[in-house]
Amino acid sequence: MTLVCTGYEPFGDHDTNPSGSVAEALDGRRVAGHEVVGRTLPVAFDAAGPAMADLIGAHDPAAVVATGLAAGRSAVCVERVAVNVADTVGTPDNAGNDPVDEALDSDGPDARLATLPVRAVAEACLDEGIPARVSNSAGTHLCNALLYRTLATLDGSDTPAGFLHLPSTPAQAAAVAREDGAARGASVRASLPLDLDERAVELAFETALASTDG
Repeated sequence: MTLVCTGYEPFGDHDTNPSGSVAEALDGRRVAGHEVVGRTLPVAFDAAGPAMADLIGAHDPAAVVATGLAAGRSAVCVERVAVNVADTVGTPDNAGNDPVDEALDSDGPDARLATLPVRAVAEACLDEGIPARVSNSAGTHLCNALLYRTLATLDGSDTPAGFLHLPSTPAQAAAVAREDGAARGASVRASLPLDLDERAVELAFETALASTDG
């Protein structure tokens, strides 16, 4: 069987997106005896969910781990829950959509819990020296929407699925720090190298598969 990993294209003020880089790097890699299918999704509410549904339908994965950039966070965040709300808080998606207080699914539940073993994934990352934590809010932008719609697609399935928010890369943090005047004492955003992001996703898959094996 395969494993599906997704990331995103650049968006907003970000010229690069580590989540897309991670998905591309993992594509074709074998993790716990399974081949990873890594894909970069569009940053668009109307396109990302259907693209994920197509991936799941085409590959019947043993586990799904979606990823996205959370530039202000200091660690890999293993998301526990997705809420039935779309609100971009003034940062439209790449298609120009700017929802405010919109339901993702008018007939759906208020929230959906990730089926990835979130606490175990965070602990596995910490055990390998990767900064990580369980997060109880995936926000209300596209990352939250993708998790909600992925879980809806897999509703009734035994396939574990979840979402990891990734910090900025060191290069991204350095670029912002230069603009913000870090050389004169301004603060520098937390960051994480891509190889640790990749390992965090591998650990998420390994932990999820171990949980399904009992």
